[in-house]
Amino acid sequence: MAKKRIAVIGGGITGLSAAFYLKKEIEANQLDAEYVLYEASGQLGGKIQTVKRDGFTIEQGPDSFLARKKSASVLAKETGIEDKLIRNSSGQSYILFNDKLYPMPGGAILGIPTKWGPFLQTKLFSTAGKIRAAGDLVRPRVTQEGEDIALGEFFRKRLGNEVVDRLIDPLLSGIYAGDLDKLSMQATFPHFQQLEEKYRSLVLGMKSSIAKQGAQPQKNTKGKKAPGMFLSFKGGLQTLVDAVEKHLDTDSVKKNAVLSSINKLDGGYLLKFQDGSEDRVDNVIMATPHNITYDLLKDRADISYLNEMPSTSVATVVLAFPESSLKKDIDGAGFVVSRASDYSITACTWTHRKWEKSAPEGYALLRGYVGRAGDEEIVYKSDEEIVDAVLKDLSHIMEIDGKPEFHLIKRWKKSMPQYEVGHLKKLEDVYKSVEAELPGLLITGASFGGIGIPDCIDQGKAAAEKILSEAK
Repeated sequence: MAKKRIAVIGGGITGLSAAFYLKKEIEANQLDAEYVLYEASGQLGGKIQTVKRDGFTIEQGPDSFLARKKSASVLAKETGIEDKLIRNSSGQSYILFNDKLYPMPGGAILGIPTKWGPFLQTKLFSTAGKIRAAGDLVRPRVTQEGEDIALGEFFRKRLGNEVVDRLIDPLLSGIYAGDLDKLSMQATFPHFQQLEEKYRSLVLGMKSSIAKQGAQPQKNTKGKKAPGMFLSFKGGLQTLVDAVEKHLDTDSVKKNAVLSSINKLDGGYLLKFQDGSEDRVDNVIMATPHNITYDLLKDRADISYLNEMPSTSVATVVLAFPESSLKKDIDGAGFVVSRASDYSITACTWTHRKWEKSAPEGYALLRGYVGRAGDEEIVYKSDEEIVDAVLKDLSHIMEIDGKPEFHLIKRWKKSMPQYEVGHLKKLEDVYKSVEAELPGLLITGASFGGIGIPDCIDQGKAAAEKILSEAK
């Protein structure tokens, strides 16, 4: 009897994780199965792309992951690179509003106040805005059990428009490059709704949650800063991609393999590729963006939602300067921009401060972000226009003298899936159709159950475990 053959389509971090855990489980349990990973491009990692240039370490996609989400750190340990994990420098973060940088209020967790002292002292909000936010302490619940509403609606009812527009929106919208008033509560931050259900007050719920988790930063007796919330690797996130790839069987990784069709057979699938090659497999894990998944499966299952799901285009704009060019030196990790502000950029990271050894001694590395839901036009402009726009914005804040020594722009067109209200319910219908019409095929990845690196790793691992459990 032939081995059960499992194909993973897509070599981003979800597909890589699926392949890694397939191999691990097959070997650990001596299963009569094999895997193959197909990637359309010439390199693995998907949006994880680290560039080394002139002594700089530059991330063109994500630059880190949340330390509290453990799956990425676990994968690092399993691939032997745990010693390469590094934590970000916990410098001050800022909000840009009305041409002025305001320090992030102390104790604000994703924009939600958990310490009233810093919140009352900040000049980011008016007195009326602070009073309105304090109303959360007495306001009744705004959602019903199981109800999915927009993040914006939820936070506006609980904390008021001012706190949402000036603090919460730039923080949370930055994660998804989305519109807070359309993004689904249940698909993005269900924890907030659960806190409201349990504690009624969101502020009290957050404070209680932090106390139970022991997550409140501890004061260091030596006066050192608390550790940062984010992790990466020495040499950049590509370090993780390379480590996972090294643990995969060379013959089981196929790059530059563009899948053109998936044909259902009795007891399996026939994969056809643009170069004319074919592969007969028993199971398929589709770890591709939703639009690609839709194009490949639309004739075989009712997955119309994947064609309707919107995506936002964004770009990262990296600028390298001698530190002497920054005439107004700001001690911090970076800032996010209030949507009400008249700027092209949505955020900026002072990478040379956030990550040690990301720039040579005496140099600064700035990473700007452009593009978000409803404001994507700039992503499609020329490099010169984008750089000029970003420099114009930064010069208002940092007083930059001269042009950058070099710049790198990475456009991610229609790359940020938008989990709008109803996302999870619509996905349920998609999953049911795929399960009924395409048994032994799973769809997963950033378009479905979380866009962060740990979320994608979790999804890849879960897909591998499910496929193998069915194969036993």
